[in-house]
Amino acid sequence: MIPVQLVGLDEVVEACDRLAQAVLASGFRPDTVVAVARGGFMPARFLCDFLHVEKLLSLRVEHYGAGAREAGRAQVTVPLSGDVRGAQVLVVDDVNDSGDTLDAALPHVEGFAPAQVRSAVLHQKAQTGHRADFIAREIRQWRWVLYPWAVVEDVAEFIRDMEPPPRDRDEICRRLRQQYGLEPSDAELDRVLRYGGLGP
Repeated sequence: MIPVQLVGLDEVVEACDRLAQAVLASGFRPDTVVAVARGGFMPARFLCDFLHVEKLLSLRVEHYGAGAREAGRAQVTVPLSGDVRGAQVLVVDDVNDSGDTLDAALPHVEGFAPAQVRSAVLHQKAQTGHRADFIAREIRQWRWVLYPWAVVEDVAEFIRDMEPPPRDRDEICRRLRQQYGLEPSDAELDRVLRYGGLGP
């Protein structure tokens, strides 16, 4: 069984609130937020709102290994989307697992001569090799964190990986519960099947 933690939208907002409070308490005052695509987009937008930051930029980090599977060294594949020279920059992602994404993203941003760069994540796993400056929650026992913006992508992949393939919707539900501890609502499962390429 792969343990999965499904995070609801209200939990995301609460986590962003915690991050914003931590940033303010530290005395750091970002004037630019950089979202790490794709998981950092939603939390970055909430933080812009809470911290009154108008300038929202992005970059993308991907992991490549043999056969373009996720593995190996993280690399910036879409560079920073705007100017940060002299700026107070907050780099935002959803989850900090190995730390490889921050290892790639932060030096990339620092190469554009900002005044300061700090990092913030919703969830940080205890085993990470690169700790973020601001975290909303730490995950001490490893699990897959499933955010609202990745339900279709991730759950569809869970279903495609099932061996043997499930025969029907009831079996999909049963095996998601047994193998991942997931119990999607009817509407969520409808979206996974429709948009995940698994429907009729």
